[in-house]
Amino acid sequence: MDVGSLYFNKSKPKIVDAGYDNSKMSRTDFMKVLLTQLQWQDPLEAENIDDMINNSVKLREMEVLDTFENNIDKMIESIKTVSLFYASNFIGKKVIYEGSKIVVKNGKGQFSFNLNSPASKVDILVTDNVGNVVDRKEFFNLTAGTYPVEVTLNDGYYNVIVESENSDGSKEELKIESEVNVSAVRKENDKVVLDTEIGEIPIENIIGLGG
Repeated sequence: MDVGSLYFNKSKPKIVDAGYDNSKMSRTDFMKVLLTQLQWQDPLEAENIDDMINNSVKLREMEVLDTFENNIDKMIESIKTVSLFYASNFIGKKVIYEGSKIVVKNGKGQFSFNLNSPASKVDILVTDNVGNVVDRKEFFNLTAGTYPVEVTLNDGYYNVIVESENSDGSKEELKIESEVNVSAVRKENDKVVLDTEIGEIPIENIIGLGG
């Protein structure tokens, strides 16, 4: 007697269509498929279902990761939208930004630099747009703190390089803080930038409102 006929005297039920995407299968449906396969398999030719379980688990993990990534993308897009709305409040106002450029108006330009630790010397170079040095200042034996600097130059935009030197001879280039006027706000390459008189400034470089 064909032992298999004792177990397979009925046609197997159709659970899902061929080529069905297991990653879309609910946990309940997956258990139905698994139990049905166990019920209808020939005990003399029992199949190893480890691969089926492992593949289904991997597909489920991929589905969870895809859902997580989609949620993260939506959250990032929401943050960018909020940042753009927030930055729009700066239009027509002065802001303080951290960078390396200053604006000189009516012959005067101002900026400041911060020292986190004492410096034996601080060297400041001011250059024009083509790299010519138009002003230079030196300070000695400074303690940690914020130091305002004023320059007298022709009206325009200038680059500022501030370098501190410690007692051991090590040097560090410092960023400056200065005021600029904001004329517009926009998104560029998924980043929020402010259009100012010295060019575009990323919103993360803005540290406060100016005077």
